[in-house]
Amino acid sequence: MIWSLSLLCFALVFKGVHTGPIRKTGKIEPSAAPQEDVNVLMFGVIQFTESLNYAYETTQAKIAKIIQTLKNREQSLQQLGAQTEKAAEVEKQIKDVIRLIQDQMATQEAQTKMMRDWLARIEQEEEQLRTKVKKLDSFLNTSFPTSIKELQERAKEHSSVLQGLQLLTQFQRERIESQNEHLLKLQAKLPQSMN
Repeated sequence: MIWSLSLLCFALVFKGVHTGPIRKTGKIEPSAAPQEDVNVLMFGVIQFTESLNYAYETTQAKIAKIIQTLKNREQSLQQLGAQTEKAAEVEKQIKDVIRLIQDQMATQEAQTKMMRDWLARIEQEEEQLRTKVKKLDSFLNTSFPTSIKELQERAKEHSSVLQGLQLLTQFQRERIESQNEHLLKLQAKLPQSMN
């Protein structure tokens, strides 16, 4: 485009553009422009052409650079979008795990409370049974001294039952302690902000 403009200017100059004063008749008097004017005009056209060419090339380079920058930004935005999606998925998974741990903790706490209540009832029943055995032993010693051996055997049976209850109570205590430790471990897994 620029070179075609240059060639057009050269063609006009070499065809011999004539300039001259206009006569009263309205005709142009044929006279050739001086060679120096033609040279200056050609030099100006060449400089103008070179300037236009330089502006075209630099503008084209700037546009190419801008296009490349836009492509890079678009790639960065796509990567950022992918990372955001991954982060959202990880956050969802973390929330699911926290919810699961909280459910497990609630179940553990409910079981521990049930076990404590059950253990308290057993201890109370054990104490009541011990009191009854003492009363019975005292009553038998005072009331029926003749069948003391039989009563002693019954007392031994009751004592065996009491020992069995004590072992069962101890076992339940250990089980509650184990559940408490497990509950503490679950609580430690939760983020600090949730505690």
